[in-house]
Amino acid sequence: MISRLRGTVLEKDLEDATIDVGGVGYRVNFSTLSLGKLPMDGQPVDVRVRTVVREDAFELFGFLTKGEEEVFLLLNSVSRVGPRLALMVLSGMEVPELVTALARGEVARLAKIHGVGKKTAERLVLELKDKVKTIHLEAVSRGTVAAAPVGAHADLVSALLNLGYKQPQAEKAADLASERLGADANFQALFREALKALRSGG
Repeated sequence: MISRLRGTVLEKDLEDATIDVGGVGYRVNFSTLSLGKLPMDGQPVDVRVRTVVREDAFELFGFLTKGEEEVFLLLNSVSRVGPRLALMVLSGMEVPELVTALARGEVARLAKIHGVGKKTAERLVLELKDKVKTIHLEAVSRGTVAAAPVGAHADLVSALLNLGYKQPQAEKAADLASERLGADANFQALFREALKALRSGG
């Protein structure tokens, strides 16, 4: 099974990126947050990968850190949570925030993530509350927990720049998204709204 890819970013879409490794293009699914942090097209990249094989599909799911991959595996272990839903959960919060929300049993906060809902949020907390506490403590001891983000607006602008948009376009789209959804909206919702604004010309 493929567990790691080191190559060049060929192109990025809303949910995946194609990575060229020795002339072979691998389509890899990423969370919205990780996709926004990938290098620009043509730049080198090194990502962790989990291979999911089903009767009708062979899919790759990519991660920028070991912590993200570990949380993905935990999410995917929850009943009725497949790899794509696990990726949607990771798209809604940075890994340290997600681990904290699960450990504290913050169902309402988790339910706000696009595609989750209250019942799934309750199931995530029920099955993972104690498990993520262990991962969180190990991550802290290894020093792998990311620093707190400087703000959703800055993260949003950075993600749009990484997709190839110019600074003025990214700034304007981020401002519009915040105005329409409110500054406290989660990153995934803001990101989608910003892309919608860019594609419609504002």
